[in-house]
Amino acid sequence: MAGLAVQLQALGAEAVVCAPPDQEFADLLARADVPLAPAFSPVRKWVSEAMLKRPAVDLPQRAAEMVAAQFEAIAAAAEGCDAIVATGLFPSTAAAQSVAEKLGIRYVHASFCPLILPSQHHSPFAYPGHPHPPGVTDNRVLWEANIQAMNALFGRAVNAQRASLGLPTVDNVRDHVFTRHPWLASDTVLGPWRPTDLADVVQTGAWILPDNRPLPAELLAFLDAGAPPVYVGFGSMPMQAAKDAGRVAIAAARAQGRRALVLRGWADLALIDGRDDCFIVGDVNQQALFRRVAAVIHHGGAGTTTTATRAGVPQVIVPQIVDQPYWAGRVAELGIGAAHDGPTPSHESLSAALGTALAPEARARAAAVAGTIRGDGAAVAAALLVDAANQERLPASM
Repeated sequence: MAGLAVQLQALGAEAVVCAPPDQEFADLLARADVPLAPAFSPVRKWVSEAMLKRPAVDLPQRAAEMVAAQFEAIAAAAEGCDAIVATGLFPSTAAAQSVAEKLGIRYVHASFCPLILPSQHHSPFAYPGHPHPPGVTDNRVLWEANIQAMNALFGRAVNAQRASLGLPTVDNVRDHVFTRHPWLASDTVLGPWRPTDLADVVQTGAWILPDNRPLPAELLAFLDAGAPPVYVGFGSMPMQAAKDAGRVAIAAARAQGRRALVLRGWADLALIDGRDDCFIVGDVNQQALFRRVAAVIHHGGAGTTTTATRAGVPQVIVPQIVDQPYWAGRVAELGIGAAHDGPTPSHESLSAALGTALAPEARARAAAVAGTIRGDGAAVAAALLVDAANQERLPASM
């Protein structure tokens, strides 16, 4: 979203990002010179607690809290704006849609993964407490059932908020919030969209914020001191299901005769001993770093997957939630790395996956695919948004 805001600014538009006020998000937006309008609450602690208590989370109640809080935050951020582009958890996008409707401005729903949007080519995600109907394999039927599941989980919260604003209630909250014309901000090679009559999707390409930060001197010294290391990082995943993932990954890298570079991340990974073949970092320029490593072991977030693919480095994805198994599958299908089977790696399973990623054919394929990944998705989206706004301002006679 910061990448989209920067491209909007380049076209002469004002842009503000309404996002959780976690320090890392505030720092990122400050570097991009994009204003931050705080939304909801800091998300890092909330995500950790939600991952830990997943079976006990009352989704309808949590949705009601989020819709109300996000409506207030987004309404304040959108004052004087011509459009809202919304992504993220469904209660947040539902709140954004209601704000746009109340203000009478354009609303665009954006997704970073094809699987989020309805299509007969894939099935929807199954929400807790709402499994897919037994024995049903027809994706169209599953997407129809998904409407009922999302109504059950989010309908009351969304419609209560709409009623309090004097907006009409809706029978199908999913399609109302997703709209008929959602945007898909994924690369056409890495995360392609296949045409469907269930949604008229505009695929812009991935939204990428260029990172020009230099790598720290200590990190450069480590990189220069030996062969390219294996990078290990799980980003914003607390890794509750795999607390030993960092230790296992370091051992797997050593078993392959490789050094290891560990990202601390939200899992709070740490080095396992004092040997000089490992180094730990905090927030760092991955766009520059990934070009200097032998392989990237990560959780399979859309951003990390895209960054590693653009860098031409083979990957091992250890997927944890939601869209991450999809990105793991795409990496395996493209031959640019390996998909770990499940969220909890063992030394044996991760060593095997890393061996696949470090094979010469995977590195050659990763280098070849890197050249096909476009970097202008945010610019494409910004131009579409500004063009639409300009068309709406034209006199009716034109």
